[in-house]
Amino acid sequence: MTNVYIGLGSNLGNRKKNLDNAVAKIGECEEICLVTRSGYYETKPVGGPRQPDYFNCVLELRTEVDPFELLKFFKRIEYELGRRTGVRWGPRVIDIDILLYGDVVINHNDLKIPHESMHERIFVLEPLNEISPKLIHPVSKKSIFELFRRCTISRTC
Repeated sequence: MTNVYIGLGSNLGNRKKNLDNAVAKIGECEEICLVTRSGYYETKPVGGPRQPDYFNCVLELRTEVDPFELLKFFKRIEYELGRRTGVRWGPRVIDIDILLYGDVVINHNDLKIPHESMHERIFVLEPLNEISPKLIHPVSKKSIFELFRRCTISRTC
């Protein structure tokens, strides 16, 4: 079984309910075990058009599901919960991103693991630091705590 970390975000409708619904749907999959989840964090949007603030959280999962199959599964959940293709970095009912999949590094057009901008996103690092501060980023070789600390000190995130 592989430890997988995913980030969830919502800034349309009932943001908390959207996150809860996504977590519930993920929990319905027998091949995925929910280990823990962070609290909710309200954050400003990064990039894109003017839009409402987000609610974000991070989940730790354990699974043997292949990363590309996991991506398909999460895209299906997003669609079932009302997400439709829109403006890049635009508002959304739900967003589910694979942040880390064990220590695997994937650089594919459809999937980048570790998530390519997670190390500079406070809305990822803060909840991830809450649940796994000692986790090591497989590319930078820095702990999540170190990445989070650098982000908060430099205020560049």
